[in-house]
Amino acid sequence: MGVQLGDIVPRQEITLKDLQGKKIAIDAMNSLYQFLAIIRQPDGTPLKNARGEVTSHLSGLLYRTTNLVEKGIKPVYVFDGEPPKLKHLTIHKRGETRREAMEKWEEALEEGDLEKARTHAQAASRLTPEMVETSKQLLEAMGIPYVQAPSEGEAQAAYMAKKGDTWASASQDYDSLLYATPQLLRNVTITGKRKLPRKNVWVDVSVEKATLNETLEKNGITLEQLVDIAILVGTDYNIGGVKGVGPKKALQLIQKYGCIEEIPPKEGIELGFPAEEIRKIFLKPKVTEDYTIRWGEPDKEKVIEILCVQNNFSRDRVEKAVTRLQEAISESIAQTALSQWF
Repeated sequence: MGVQLGDIVPRQEITLKDLQGKKIAIDAMNSLYQFLAIIRQPDGTPLKNARGEVTSHLSGLLYRTTNLVEKGIKPVYVFDGEPPKLKHLTIHKRGETRREAMEKWEEALEEGDLEKARTHAQAASRLTPEMVETSKQLLEAMGIPYVQAPSEGEAQAAYMAKKGDTWASASQDYDSLLYATPQLLRNVTITGKRKLPRKNVWVDVSVEKATLNETLEKNGITLEQLVDIAILVGTDYNIGGVKGVGPKKALQLIQKYGCIEEIPPKEGIELGFPAEEIRKIFLKPKVTEDYTIRWGEPDKEKVIEILCVQNNFSRDRVEKAVTRLQEAISESIAQTALSQWF
């Protein structure tokens, strides 16, 4: 879901080529949900193995990650841990939304409306613990590192970027800026042409870069004030925020009064949530320093075991993808010092 700050965050389009040689901390759960939503059959049915288990996320991990490495990018995926208690309501509502979407998907299939069915199917995507575990196993077999966050993956990715262990963090959500990532990249794993829902229109999806410094300077605010703006708009910890307050109005209020607590009653701002507790989640997030980022050579046999033997992927296509991955890593190693890759 994420906080809706697009109206006040300056962004610039870049290409994957611009990221050559860069280490990027990718929000794993965000990417896996993207793969689940996008990699589907015309009627919205996701890819499945012979047991009826969804495998769209594994397809996305293999082929999209290979594409990134071929561009000279060094990805490291960051997985969510235990969510903050305030997020439980959001998680519950997301579950309800998925159940409703599933019902609408089934209705659309009965009506024979495949376009409508696909749209609802995307919203019905669900990621299970087993799917997450298999994703980690596949990344290990591919030689791609991942980090297990103690709590929010975006917070951990932002921390890694702040430390300089990665160049930027990648996610579709603007929350990464609230966690003080120096640079946020959007659309990293979904670049290319995409069809607009319910329209026969295709658009080019490009990588977007946003920086924390530019966001703060353009709006004349501090990080703490950016967090307050997000709280007014609504975050994963206070869904909906303050009624009738969007990013532009929230910006005006914080620019005028400095912080949420100083907004006078005449502005009609009623808080039904613990603002200070939400601030702490963003400004003092739970992260770990206990992680190692090392890329390695792909283990072709392990990748084949996971994808072909266990999940019925085409052996020919998987072998070609792994060969591409091996060649891309070898080329990158040749262009950099060994210590910078492994």
